[in-house]
Amino acid sequence: MRKVFQSSEYHIDNTGEHLVTKALQTLIDETSQAGGILVLERGTYLTAPLFLKSGMEFHFEDGAVLTGTTDESQIPVIPTRAAGVEMGWYPGILNCSGQKDVIISGNGTIDGQGEYWWRKYWGDDGKSGMRGEYDKKGLRWACDYDCMRVRNVVIMESSNITLRDITSTRSGFWNIHICYSDHIHVDGVKITSCGAESPSTDGIDIDSCHDVLVENCITDCNDDSICIKSGRDADGIRVNRPCHDITVQNCEIQAGFGVTIGSEVSGGVYRITLKNLRYHGTDCGFRIKSSVARHGYIRDVRVDGLSMINVKYPFHFFLNWNPAYSYCELPLGYEGDLPAHWEKLLEAIPASVPKTKVSNITIENVTAWNEPEYDGISRAFHIEGFEDQPIEHVVFKNVSLACREFGVINHTKDIEFQNVTVSVSGARDEKNDSYDNR
Repeated sequence: MRKVFQSSEYHIDNTGEHLVTKALQTLIDETSQAGGILVLERGTYLTAPLFLKSGMEFHFEDGAVLTGTTDESQIPVIPTRAAGVEMGWYPGILNCSGQKDVIISGNGTIDGQGEYWWRKYWGDDGKSGMRGEYDKKGLRWACDYDCMRVRNVVIMESSNITLRDITSTRSGFWNIHICYSDHIHVDGVKITSCGAESPSTDGIDIDSCHDVLVENCITDCNDDSICIKSGRDADGIRVNRPCHDITVQNCEIQAGFGVTIGSEVSGGVYRITLKNLRYHGTDCGFRIKSSVARHGYIRDVRVDGLSMINVKYPFHFFLNWNPAYSYCELPLGYEGDLPAHWEKLLEAIPASVPKTKVSNITIENVTAWNEPEYDGISRAFHIEGFEDQPIEHVVFKNVSLACREFGVINHTKDIEFQNVTVSVSGARDEKNDSYDNR
C-alpha cells in the first residue's frame, strides 16, 4: 500500500495568492523518498517550476489547479533543449528531469498564465513585443530562443513516465515537451485555451525520444497539435538522437496545425505510427515540414484511419518551410553580441550532408470533407520535396477527399494512389492561401 500525502495536511496555501514553490517541492521530495502518492487537493496553487522525483505519483484532485508564476525572477535558467537547440532556458511549471517511474495523473489543470508570455513575444497589440523588434532587425530566426517562455510540462532524460487525464491550458510556449526520454505513456490528456493570439503553443512535442505512446488525447492549440522532432540543424546533427518507435492513436485534433513531423528533424525520425485520429477545424491533417538547413531524414511512417472535417490541408508536406525562421544569417553589418545559442544556430553544415530525405510513407483509410457552412481554405494536397532530393515511396490507399482544390504535388518519386478519390468543388486563389510560413 503506497503512502498518500495530502496537500492539506501540510497546510499549503490553495488560494493562488501566494507562492508555494518551496512547500510543494519539499512535499514532492518526501513523497518520492517514500515511494508514495502526492494528492494535490482542490484549490489553486501558485508556483515557480517544480521537479518531480523517481518512484512517485503526482495526482491532481478534481478542481486542483497548478498555476505557473509570471514573476521571472522566481524562474531559474537551466540546461535544456528549446526548439531543437541545447541551451540555457526556462524549465516547465512541472518537470520530470533525469527520473524514472513517475506518474502524473488526475483531472486537475496546469495553467501557464499564457497571456503574460504571449505579450512578451507579440506585445499588447499583437504586432510588437520582442518579435516585432527582432523582425525589424532581420533576426526573426533568433526571437523564439531569446524570448524565453515557460512550458507547462517538461519530461527530460526520463524513463517509464505516465501522464494521464490532466488538462494543460494557457501555456506560455509548448504545452507538453517530452525530450530525450523513453517508454512514455500520454493518455487522456487535454490541451485547451490557446487561442489565435498565443504563439508557439504546440500541444504535445515528442523530441528525440523512443517508445512513446500518445492516445485518447484532445488538442486545441495554436501551433502543431502533436509534433515529432529530433533537433535543429548543426546542433541536432551533433546530438544525433533520432526520434523513433512513436505511436499516436485515438486522439481528437481540434484547432491547431495538425499532427506533424518536423521541422526539427536533423537527428532523424523513423518508425512512426499514426492511427484512428479525428480532426475538426484543424489547419493541417498529416503534416511534414523541414528546410534546406535541417538535413536529417524521415522514414517508415504509417498513417491509418484519419477522419477530417473542415481541415484546410489534409496532407501538407513542405520541405522548405518558413525561410525567415529556418535560415539563420546575421544582418549585414551586425555588430552586437553573439550568444552561445546563436553560434549554434549560425554554424554551417558541410555541403556534403544531404538535405532532408523523406521516404517510405504509407497512408490509408482516410476521409476528408467539409460541412456546408465551411468557407475556409480546402486543398487536398500540398506536397513539395526538393528538386534534387524528392520525397520517395509514398502510398495513398483507400483515401476519399472532398475539397475545393486538388492542390500541388511536386518533386516526388514513386508515389502511388490505390483506390483514391478526390472530389474538387471549386478553386480558391492560391496567392492568398500560402501556408508555407506558419
